[in-house]
Amino acid sequence: MNVKLLILLVLLPFQALAQGFAGLGSEAGDFAQPERGHVLTFPEDHGAHPAFRIEWWYMTANLKGADGRDYGLQWTLFRSALAPVDGQGWETPQVYMGHAAVTTPEAHFVAERLARGGIGQAGVTASPFAAWIDEWALMGPDFDHLTMRAQGSDFGYDVALTAKGPLVLQGDRGYSFKSASGQASHYYSQPFFDLTGTLTLPEGEVAVTGQAWFDHEWSSQPLAEDQTGWDWFSLSFDTGDKLMGFVLRGESDYTSATWIAADGTATPLPNGAFQAEPVEQTGLPTTWRVTLAEQGLDVTVTALNPGAWMTTSVPYWEGPVTITGSHQGRGYLEMTGRGD
Repeated sequence: MNVKLLILLVLLPFQALAQGFAGLGSEAGDFAQPERGHVLTFPEDHGAHPAFRIEWWYMTANLKGADGRDYGLQWTLFRSALAPVDGQGWETPQVYMGHAAVTTPEAHFVAERLARGGIGQAGVTASPFAAWIDEWALMGPDFDHLTMRAQGSDFGYDVALTAKGPLVLQGDRGYSFKSASGQASHYYSQPFFDLTGTLTLPEGEVAVTGQAWFDHEWSSQPLAEDQTGWDWFSLSFDTGDKLMGFVLRGESDYTSATWIAADGTATPLPNGAFQAEPVEQTGLPTTWRVTLAEQGLDVTVTALNPGAWMTTSVPYWEGPVTITGSHQGRGYLEMTGRGD
């Protein structure tokens, strides 16, 4: 196949995201739709769901080097379907995009991979779990014990992850509302990974330890027509408790959140309970005030590196944050559809 044609076919389903992410609000057509009440089952649901239009496997991690320096790490595999049918080899409608990043207080390293599914270059299997694109891989004998690696022209990482808590089903037992009009996804997390391994940076190798948060989400129309992007927070507090919350920006903002106790007990929260307001009023907001009255939470969330812009085919901001105020901790922030 012509290389330019291959690149076009890979990029085509992601172009809507590049248009302010509003394309995710387009009609689902004949693609499958999430069903409320559908019971997620594992390990099967760790794998791909090719009947749905869009899916992602997403790992972020807050790390420290032996000298106490802070780092952030990201590994993401996106799947997008050109059609609501599956196929073999070059006839498969599944295409993949991989993003990897390492963030330091002074620098943000980014790499991207693009691939067609069905030919072995990229894919996901449920058991044993493996998600890969080229030589980048997230895999293991079971989902509690994984290894993860990726590299770009000026960075890389090779790390091991061990789950220390249960999977968390977001929303209503894994059915996550995205708008008042009913758009939704299937969504679960594993926010309890311990991580050890090595970063490779221009200055050399760095041994790191820390905690990682994994998200897996699939849908065919995850946004309403008027929604242009989201601000998503994964916050881990020194108490062991955690919070996932997001604001979907539209004519009327829509919020959703889950409070995750240290033992893994998850409490979903309705639209409006989670509040996130930028502290800066100009430019890209990398300092936020986040509140959750039910838990007495009132914190300032500050980017480790305000320049953590993902300069990829689908641009967005993603980076590690620190948490101060009523609760202390670390986490990750993602902002989409805000422009560069």
